[in-house]
Formats: sequence, C-alpha cells, structure tokens
Amino acid sequence: MNPNKELWEKGDFTQIAATMRKSGEDLVGKLFVTKGLKVLDLGCGDGTTAIPAARLGAIVSGVDISSNLVKAGNIRANAEGLTQCVFSEGDASDLHALKNDSFDLVVSIFGAMFAPRPFDVAKEMVRVTVPGGRIVMGNWIPGDPTLVAQILKISSAYMPPPPENFLSPMLWGIEANVIERFTKAGITKENISFTKETFSFETDYSTDEYVKVFKNFYGPTMNAFEAAGKNNKSQELQQELEKLFRSQNLQNSGMTAHINANFLMVQVIK
Repeated sequence: MNPNKELWEKGDFTQIAATMRKSGEDLVGKLFVTKGLKVLDLGCGDGTTAIPAARLGAIVSGVDISSNLVKAGNIRANAEGLTQCVFSEGDASDLHALKNDSFDLVVSIFGAMFAPRPFDVAKEMVRVTVPGGRIVMGNWIPGDPTLVAQILKISSAYMPPPPENFLSPMLWGIEANVIERFTKAGITKENISFTKETFSFETDYSTDEYVKVFKNFYGPTMNAFEAAGKNNKSQELQQELEKLFRSQNLQNSGMTAHINANFLMVQVIK
C-alpha cells in the first residue's frame, strides 16, 4: 500500500477533525467563497473546509487519499443536503482524474503538504486551477513552538530514522521552498504571498483525554507510540505530550481544551 495512504487510513482522523470545525469555518469565511464558485479541497479529510465552502454555495470537489475519510465526508455532506459537495479518493501528487483549468479555487489546509513528491503536488494544483484562479494552502511550520509542530517534533524523536531521500512535509512551511515549488510549476514569484495565521483546536474534555485521542486515532502519533513501545518508552512519550498539551491550553481549568497552532498561509494566483 502507498505509505501515505496507509498513514492516513490508520486510526480515525475524524476524531481530530471534530475539534477543528470552528477554525475550519472561520478560515473558509476569509476566502471570498461565493455561490457557484468551483472549489477543489485537496487533502480534504472529512470536510473541515470543504463543507463550510459548500454551505456558502460553492460547487466543491473534495479529494483525499484516505478512503475512510472520503466516506465520512460524503456522509457529512449528504446529511446536510449539500448535493454539490462530493468527496472522492485521489493522490495530490497525481490528479489524473481532474481536467486542466477546472477550478476557480484550490484549497489545501494541512492536506497536500503531507503528500509525497512536493514538486508534483505544486504542478498538479497549478494545472487544475483556471487562469486567474487561486490556490490557498495552510501548512504547519517547522520548529514552531505551538501545538502541531511540537506534536510532530516530539513524535519523530521516538521514530526510526526516515528512509533516505525522505522530504519532510514540514518543508512546506518554509517560504523559500513554497516559492521554489510553485515557480517550477510556472507561477511567478510576485503571485505568491504569505501570512502567518493561527488555527484553534477545541474540545469539551480535558487535555489528557485529548492526548489519548491523538494516541489512538492520529496516524503519526499512533506510529510514534508503536515505535516507543518497542523501546519501553510509551509512558515517556505520553508524559511528554501531556505536558505539551497542558502548557498550551488556553482554558485554565484543564477540563476543556482550547489550543492554538500557528501555520503558514500560502496564497497563489495563477
């Protein structure tokens, strides 16, 4: 199996996505989505940004490598009667099922950054966007002190070394890399812009329970716990993550969580 597909079909990312809904809606609200706009949500998960875009009247195609997330997204869209929002399986590195110049807006929020072959990802996003259309990416930032970058950093410390020639998904969080990838795909540097934004994770349960959600349902941390277990370090990893989540929680009681994570917002005009 494609290792990327295997990673994201592991566990159940919908459990994490449920804590991301409000920020997903807020983000879409800033993208000037209008009725009839043709939108591709790449690495869409179960629709954290695709469904809010469809609610605004956009015609949305959600594409994700994970079959279980595609199924969950279609269930959510059907439950809301959003017939113009359809989810399907696909690889951000190879969107062969999608025609050139098909979408007014291509969105990928913490999705396509995890796909292999980043230059192919940029090329495909540009290819399927109409001339004058927009591409918007949200990418986690390497070394950032906030939640997600730290989860991935902590988790990687318990994992075996990555294979030779492995390119970290976090490289999409560095402006120079983004510029290089999109200019190779034919975009002029002047048509690429960046802002640093914040995404919030919100739960109605404690931070320690939230750590368990990541442990049981989030592919990267599931892999880290499996690797840590082989070295009798599972408890050490859990304590490290609990300390991180508690320290970043904006809710003083600790009985619920509101934790922010910084990301790089990329906007490209074709």
